[in-house]
Amino acid sequence: MGKEVRNFNRRYAKEYNIFRSIFYMGFLYIVVFNFFNIFYNYRVVGRENIPRNKNGENKYIYAANHVSIFDPPMVVMAALRPIAFMAKKELFEPGEKLSWLVKRLGAFAVDRTKPEIATFKTVKDILSTDWTLGIFPQGGIRPYGKLEGIRKGFVAIARAAKADILPVAIAGWDGYPKLKPFTRRNVTIKIGTPISYKLKEDEIIYEWSKQISEMADYENCAEIPESMKTKELSV
Repeated sequence: MGKEVRNFNRRYAKEYNIFRSIFYMGFLYIVVFNFFNIFYNYRVVGRENIPRNKNGENKYIYAANHVSIFDPPMVVMAALRPIAFMAKKELFEPGEKLSWLVKRLGAFAVDRTKPEIATFKTVKDILSTDWTLGIFPQGGIRPYGKLEGIRKGFVAIARAAKADILPVAIAGWDGYPKLKPFTRRNVTIKIGTPISYKLKEDEIIYEWSKQISEMADYENCAEIPESMKTKELSV
């Protein structure tokens, strides 16, 4: 019999221990920051918006727009803390180039076509530790300038976990690194203000879209909810 392949859609609190945290933060400061210092002119704006929760609770979720494979490390650069990201299940398949690193950095697999009970259980376990959660509501990588293809699942996850959402915009990203010496790309990572999980589903989606669009200079394709139209018109 062949070796059983683990399904990484279910991960447990014990996996997000001090040893994984040390590995994670070491990778951030040794690899990620040095890489971006060499290849990018980058800025982080809005760290003062990160909630300072009492008793060390991590009841909020980082939710960012998705422009490249570098988005997860950029969000972590802004947060300066371990974040477990939801990732497409294909990244965990044998032979996938990034599989080894994705697993060791605490990511967990999701089926983007349907929600799974394992996803909600994993989120609950993560938020019971010193780690927090990272989500890309657009699902896959999307082109610039237009915020569309938003999946509603991130709202259900936030509500189930009773965790507020912290919008993060990847703004002004002008491409992958150039191989020419002394040339650097540009990017600004902007952190918005928390969105309460207690809002209605369409209100959460609209507020997230509004903040990301304003920070990243995107076109917002989300419709204003009826419950918010009077408020929006009065501003």
